[in-house]
Amino acid sequence: MLDNLKKFLNEEQDPSAIEKVTEKLRGIIMNGESLEYIAVQKKPAVNISPDCVALTNKRIIFCRPKNLGFSMDFSDYVWKDVIDCKLKEELLGAIFSINTTKGSDSLDYLPKAQARRLYALAQEQEERQRELRRQMELEEKRAASGSIQVNSNPTPLMNASIEAVVESEPPALEVKKEDDITAALLKLKSLFESQLISREEYEAKKAEVLTRI
Repeated sequence: MLDNLKKFLNEEQDPSAIEKVTEKLRGIIMNGESLEYIAVQKKPAVNISPDCVALTNKRIIFCRPKNLGFSMDFSDYVWKDVIDCKLKEELLGAIFSINTTKGSDSLDYLPKAQARRLYALAQEQEERQRELRRQMELEEKRAASGSIQVNSNPTPLMNASIEAVVESEPPALEVKKEDDITAALLKLKSLFESQLISREEYEAKKAEVLTRI
């Protein structure tokens, strides 16, 4: 068992605490989700069941044992909902805190080395989320710039002009447009399957892209 936990012990985490929390986390880890780091609270007083915070490729999970460690409360936040992460070092350890669209959370008395590693990994995830949001905004702008507003009561002359434009469009441009739409749909599907956007967001964006066909 300990051999499987060595990757989480680089900053001198308590092996017994890591073993307990990973055993509990196995029950809530989703398909395609991987556990990347665990930081363990270390209070000045004796603490048999310390709190922990775990990072996965999809979530931040705060783990708080209760009933002498026989059960555990989990508070999890998906990365797309995280606004920012903060680190504050004090005399006796550090405080790692997060602000999300659904509230805030924090864990104190973290060993400074663990807190710094936790913060660095969280910053990397924040950067990935910013890039994904930037890509989504670019797709929205492209979709908006590609839309054509047509008068609800076009005149025969306007109809003739529109038909002439459509008929004169080179086949190569039509193929490129189809490729762009296919790429956009595949991108949306990837974001949804990675749980970076909700089903409602996925369906809305997909419908928006399909209007460009």
